[in-house]
Formats: sequence, C-alpha cells, structure tokens
Amino acid sequence: MSFKDSFNKEIKNQLMKDLKMDNPMVVPHVVKIVVNVGAGEAVSNKAVLEKIQEQLLVICGQKPIITKARKAISAFKIRKGLPIGIKVTLRGERMYSFLEKLIKVIVPRLRDFRGISETSLDQQGNLNIGFTEQTLFPEIEFDKIDKIRGLQVTIVTTARNKKIGKRFFEVLGIPFKK
Repeated sequence: MSFKDSFNKEIKNQLMKDLKMDNPMVVPHVVKIVVNVGAGEAVSNKAVLEKIQEQLLVICGQKPIITKARKAISAFKIRKGLPIGIKVTLRGERMYSFLEKLIKVIVPRLRDFRGISETSLDQQGNLNIGFTEQTLFPEIEFDKIDKIRGLQVTIVTTARNKKIGKRFFEVLGIPFKK
C-alpha cells in the first residue's frame, strides 16, 4: 500500500477523531513540498549550481530550477538577478513518496536527534526542516559530492493554525521535542 493510500485511509480517520472533525474535506493534507538549497558560492563559481542541480535531481526525482536574487546585497557581492540557489517543488505522487522517505528513512538517520523543534512550525501549520548535509539522503554517494551542503525542506499543508499543523505532523509520524 502506498503512502498516499495509507494517508487517505488511516491517517485521515485518525485526524478526524483527534481534531473532532465531521467533514473529511476539512482534514489537513499536504499541498506541496519545496526542497531548497542556497548556493552563495555560486557568485564566484558557476559550476556549483550544476552540481547541486544533479544532487537535487537524484534526491527528489524531478528537475530543479535555479532561483535568482531578488535584491542586491553588496556585503555578499550579490547583484539583483544573480543565480544564488536551487529549488524543487514536489506535488502529487512524487510529493507523497518524498514525504514517506523523509519520515521513514531520513529523520531516523539524523545523529543525536531528539525531535523537531516546535519553532519549525509556522502560524499556518506548515513545517520547515533544515538539514545540515545532503548525505543523509541514501541516493547521494559520498564519494561523488564536492562539498557538504545544507538544504531546507518546507512542507506546505492546509492546516489552519499551528496546533492543528502540529497534530497533523505527529499523526504522520514526525517526532517533536518534548
């Protein structure tokens, strides 16, 4: 059974009971997952973006896009329109398979992990998780990377507030700090 099927059958029913909801259409669900890598060193080395793109393609299974600076920051030698990052927006089946991998493989691989901080949840019930290295993902071969880089994963939901969002992620299997 796929993660999407188990979500629709088991997790949705659990959430309806926990949150005391009558209508299954108002139960929170995941809208999209955005995986983002900031590459400030791309200012001086353009090949960095290609390497990050290859790694994100392997991790997510979808071609990433290059993000450009929205404004100039002279202290970092960044001009407006300069490519400074890579991102992938996952929806549908790829989103559910990435979420399953995140919950069942990546989070348990974190060293000294005591749960995700509640401050990672925003007021709309979306979750932001920062990873310090891309080698946590099993698809990345340690020998083939040029540099260890962090990445940001944002899980956007239809939860109305932080409390509902937290309960949603707990039912999904994401542990929070006590």
